[in-house]
Amino acid sequence: MTDTASDKNREARGQGIANIIAGFFGGMAGCAMIGQSVINVKSGGRGRLSTLVAGVFLLMLIIVLNDLLVQIPMAALVGVMIMVSIGTFDWSSLTKLHIMPKTDAAVMIVTVGIVLITHDLSKGVLAGVLLSAIFFAAKISKVRVDEKMDTLTNTTTYSIYGQIFFASVSELVQHMDFKKESDYIRLDLTHAHLWDDSAVGAIDKIVLKFKEAGKSVEVVGLNSESTELVNKIGVYHKPDAKMANH
Repeated sequence: MTDTASDKNREARGQGIANIIAGFFGGMAGCAMIGQSVINVKSGGRGRLSTLVAGVFLLMLIIVLNDLLVQIPMAALVGVMIMVSIGTFDWSSLTKLHIMPKTDAAVMIVTVGIVLITHDLSKGVLAGVLLSAIFFAAKISKVRVDEKMDTLTNTTTYSIYGQIFFASVSELVQHMDFKKESDYIRLDLTHAHLWDDSAVGAIDKIVLKFKEAGKSVEVVGLNSESTELVNKIGVYHKPDAKMANH
């Protein structure tokens, strides 16, 4: 809204510490991002002083003018919160719901639905984060393998593209033809990245199965992070490596 950058970690720390301290005084944990901050910005407040003034004024109302504050009817406060909700709601998100990715729409609907059903924002946010993680893992688990045969050298090159981790290893292994007639197999991982022990285990399995079939196997294109992971837990490059190890 102000075209300025912010330190998310600093804001999270500040809000977390404030909520913990407020709890010792019987206060309720909360977040002023939607209500106070948006209203401040829309009213012309752009600096940190606007937030400080709002917080100090609210504190003075509670401590000094508490007797006067409790006389405000709850219905009036509810009306104020309804108007705040109307003013801060992103109405354009409803019109874009049918054109945004289905996974994003599903996360939004599930998050809002759980908040409405449970009356607990934390449960809705937790469900949204978990669902987003699942969708993200499913999205990046797609791997592509291009197979190229060189008849002159009797070599088959498998060029692997994508992120190799626990969710994509099964698909990767299925792309391999272990009955290939080529005497030499080349695994090109220039456009791939190994993320975990499952990824290294999949490469071990592929290499060792090809070797069991009497093929000579070469693994090329590993980046520095993948190479470090392979050196730590991989076995295919060791002289005594066998499928029995897996």
